[in-house]
Amino acid sequence: MSDDSPRGQAALLGPAEVRTLAEEFGVRPTKQLGQNFVHDANTVRRIVSVAGVGRDDVVLEVGPGLGSLTLALLDVVDRVIAVEIDPKLAARLPETVAQRAPELAGNLDVALRDAMKVRPDELPVAPTALVANLPYNVAVPVLLHLFAEFPSLRTALVMVQSEVADRLAAPPRQQGVRRAQRQGLLLRGGASRRRGAVGRAVFWPVPQVESGLVRIDRYTEPPWPMDAESRRRVFAVVDAAFAQRRKTLRAALSGWAGSAAEAERRLIAAGIDPSMRGEKLDAAAFVRLAGTE
Repeated sequence: MSDDSPRGQAALLGPAEVRTLAEEFGVRPTKQLGQNFVHDANTVRRIVSVAGVGRDDVVLEVGPGLGSLTLALLDVVDRVIAVEIDPKLAARLPETVAQRAPELAGNLDVALRDAMKVRPDELPVAPTALVANLPYNVAVPVLLHLFAEFPSLRTALVMVQSEVADRLAAPPRQQGVRRAQRQGLLLRGGASRRRGAVGRAVFWPVPQVESGLVRIDRYTEPPWPMDAESRRRVFAVVDAAFAQRRKTLRAALSGWAGSAAEAERRLIAAGIDPSMRGEKLDAAAFVRLAGTE
């Protein structure tokens, strides 16, 4: 991370520019892709500031849309890799940056990819930070995938639906039925914290929900040191435990273990009550369970 101040060379997008760009190349925001474009310059500057990225960072941006956040990032870092699933938006983003920040256009790479499937070998360099306005309907799966696939990511600052932000940043005893999301992210990435709220008025079209910022910092020294095979085993247990979250662990893990009786044996060996549900376990318990034979 660098303390270098923003260069201030990009002309950021406002409400009029966002609508004009969308009209120019026939983009209509779709609910299916979770497209709500930020049009407030102060909001994107705030996101970049809270992310704490600097010129030595390679930032991965998911769903850059029309380029509001992309332009603000290019003011601060020397390389942005934008992963966009919409072909029209992916094709237009370099042109937008060239028009509004010509001296920074060479610092942008655009990958026409699905963020749920993108792999390290599909990007030009390894990203060090994720900064994104994530589509509400796939925010958590995207985070889980990226932290699992990109060990180079040391930090993330994402804007997500306020309810999701609350769950991701909640203390363990307050995580409720969506604890799977928290535990999966904790095991794949690191500790997460709420970093503020974002109102509806800064988006076009205006969403029906409030948004929030969450920062995730990967552990420098993971509390559960795991090699690649150990991580695979742990993730398999987490996924199995929450595939049928209303069932007891004895029942939910029967497929993973081979039978309900074997699941019970392993649970007891790991010091876990087989009648509990997955949402009651902490990350350390999943690690213990994955290590049972």
